[in-house]
Amino acid sequence: MPGNRIFRQEFAQQVNKSLENSPDGGLLSQLTGNPFFTAGFGLAALAAGLRLGQQGLKQGAHLLKRRLLVDVEITRNDEAYRWLLQWMSAHQRAQLNGSHVVAGSTSAEAGEKGLIASLLKKFTLRLHHLQIQTARVNRADGSAHTHFSMVPGPGKYMLRYKNAFIAVNRQREKSMTDNPFETVTLTTLYAHRHVFDELFTEAHQLAAQMQEGKTVIYTAWGTEWQPFGNPKRKRPLESVVLEEGVKERIVDDIQTFLEGRTWYLDRGIPYRRGYLLYGPPGTGKSSFIQALAGELDFNIAILNVSERGLTDDKLNHLLTKVPQRTIVLLEDADAAFVNRRSSDGEGYSGPNVTFSGLLNALDGVASAEERIIFLTTNHIERLDEALVRPGRIDMTVRMGEATAYQIEQLWDRFYGDDDKDGVMKKKFMERVGELGLVGRVSTAALQGLFLYNKGDMEGAVKMAEGLVGGGKKRV
Repeated sequence: MPGNRIFRQEFAQQVNKSLENSPDGGLLSQLTGNPFFTAGFGLAALAAGLRLGQQGLKQGAHLLKRRLLVDVEITRNDEAYRWLLQWMSAHQRAQLNGSHVVAGSTSAEAGEKGLIASLLKKFTLRLHHLQIQTARVNRADGSAHTHFSMVPGPGKYMLRYKNAFIAVNRQREKSMTDNPFETVTLTTLYAHRHVFDELFTEAHQLAAQMQEGKTVIYTAWGTEWQPFGNPKRKRPLESVVLEEGVKERIVDDIQTFLEGRTWYLDRGIPYRRGYLLYGPPGTGKSSFIQALAGELDFNIAILNVSERGLTDDKLNHLLTKVPQRTIVLLEDADAAFVNRRSSDGEGYSGPNVTFSGLLNALDGVASAEERIIFLTTNHIERLDEALVRPGRIDMTVRMGEATAYQIEQLWDRFYGDDDKDGVMKKKFMERVGELGLVGRVSTAALQGLFLYNKGDMEGAVKMAEGLVGGGKKRV
């Protein structure tokens, strides 16, 4: 509009006139001379400087941390995770008591005396956030005992190890599964990084001491092997009575296998050994494997082939991740031969292990090596000849009903100290012969009879008739 245009022209003329009349003769001079402008500019410059300084401090602190500190992260899936939690609790108790975490340890702070020890105890931070781990322990007499242990819970801690202070951060993250993802991060000065090797060595020694004289039983948890309950006391090999020479033959074969690793590798032969134990229930198949593991100082990884949800891929994956020095026990091997379904067009083969899946897991292209595997079955007639060929099964052993040799050995184990002259044993064997029980009764039934008549040989002889027709005792 004409009025607006005239107004803009007059305003421009006034500005030009004021600039011409300015003592400094410029817009910059007026702006710098304005106190409000200079104050705002100064504040902006100060904010920018503080921001740059903050970023610089962060970068410097990060660089300093990288230069001066070192981190070690352990995830829950790592075997050392359990060792570390148990060791942390034991280590703190040992520091407060002035003792050693591991028997024979020579750590610097353990056993310190006098003023130095009292001062170090004051600077030893206690764990205030703990987590309970509950386990059921079976006593030697068969009774159950619930055992509780305290381990550090999620959170941040500080511990002292060999005069080095270590920051501990245990984190737990939620997941879609029942098992949350957990990590433990240890941080110390870079100059003290050597303590991590010593710390984990001591934690491993502590775990080994806790399992000394015991056998760890593993079961499948998803696609991972996890310990099942507390380690079991090793079962003596002589406690399992088999036919004469059977135990010795299997033990000698495994010992030869373990000593011949180089021989296998030099000749390009897969370094694995397979055994098949078959026979009716109660003849000692599982008991022998447990005793064998104790004799060899091995653990046991148990997997039931008939377990629903165990697929071919899962079986193969588990057999490639068997813990070291562990015997694999595949129970009910005949179940895979009942399920001979082939995969459909999409590769789905059903919710159970198939015949071909078991064979491929034992000696397929992707099958694991350095492995000892035992298969058990009550129905050998269901097995295919493809399974029992060498390379998959190297030794087949039948464990049947008790022979005369086994009956005598079992009698000696229960009553040998009381029946030194063997008179009652002879009487019992005569009774067993009269009843036709030799080769017709399981060792489990005989053991049940002897346990019922503990210390009562006459009672065992009188009740032998109860073993006829399935081993039920007549009371």
